[in-house]
Amino acid sequence: MTAIIVDDEKHCRDVLGLLLQKHCPIVNLVASCSEGASALEAIEMHRPDIVFLDIEMPEMSGFDMLEACRFTNFEVIFTTAYNEYAIKAIRHNALDYILKPIDKDELIQAVFRVQKDKPVKEVARVDNFVEYLTRQKMGDRIALPTSDGLQILQSEEIWYCESEGGYTRFFLTSGKISLISKTLKEVEDVLEVKGFCRVHHSYLINLRYVQKYIRGDGGEVMMANGKNIPVSRNKKQEFLNFLEKI
Repeated sequence: MTAIIVDDEKHCRDVLGLLLQKHCPIVNLVASCSEGASALEAIEMHRPDIVFLDIEMPEMSGFDMLEACRFTNFEVIFTTAYNEYAIKAIRHNALDYILKPIDKDELIQAVFRVQKDKPVKEVARVDNFVEYLTRQKMGDRIALPTSDGLQILQSEEIWYCESEGGYTRFFLTSGKISLISKTLKEVEDVLEVKGFCRVHHSYLINLRYVQKYIRGDGGEVMMANGKNIPVSRNKKQEFLNFLEKI
C-alpha cells in the first residue's frame, strides 16, 4: 500500500516514517509533506492508499486540506496531539486516528484495518467527513424539529438540555422550553462540538453558562440562570477536563 505523511513538524514525519519502515513494511511511503498545499499536489500525483494527516497545521489545517482534495479515494489516519472535538467527529465518521506520541501497536492496528478494508474502497467515508466539516462552517445554528416544523437556534440560546425518556427538553435563554423527539444521546452528538458537555445521564449543559462547580460525590454545576445540575461520578473528571480548556 502507498502512503503519504502530512505534518508540519519534521521530527514527527521522520518518526512516523521510521515506525512504518520498521513495523509496517507493507506500506510504501511515496511522499512526506510539511504543509497542505504540497500535500494536495502529492495526493493528486501519487493517488495513495493512505494519508497520515496531522490536524493542527499553519495556513491549511488537516480539515481544510481534506476539503480541498479532488481525489478522495484513500483512507485517512489522523495523527494528532489534540484529543478535542475533532477526535469525536472522526470517530463518528469511522475514520482512524492515532494520538501523538505515536504508539507502534496502534499504528500497526490502524494499518491492518486499512489493509483489511482495501479490497472495498469506502470513498463515502471521506466524503461524509468532508460534508460534516462543511456543515460545521455554517456556524452554531441548529435546527430543532417541532410539531409544526423546525425551530432554528444559535447554540448560545440554549442553557442546557434534559432527557425525558426518548425525548429531550431544551431550556432556552428566552425562558422557553422546547421538547423534541430526539434522545439526549442524539442531541449530544450534535452539540458536543459546539461547547456542550454531558455531565449526567439526564443532562447536557452549555459550558459557556457554567458559573460555579460545587464539590461533592459527583458534585453540582450552578448555571448562569440559577439552575443547579448534578454531575455524576463517572462524568466528573471529563467535565473538569472540559472546564480547564475554557
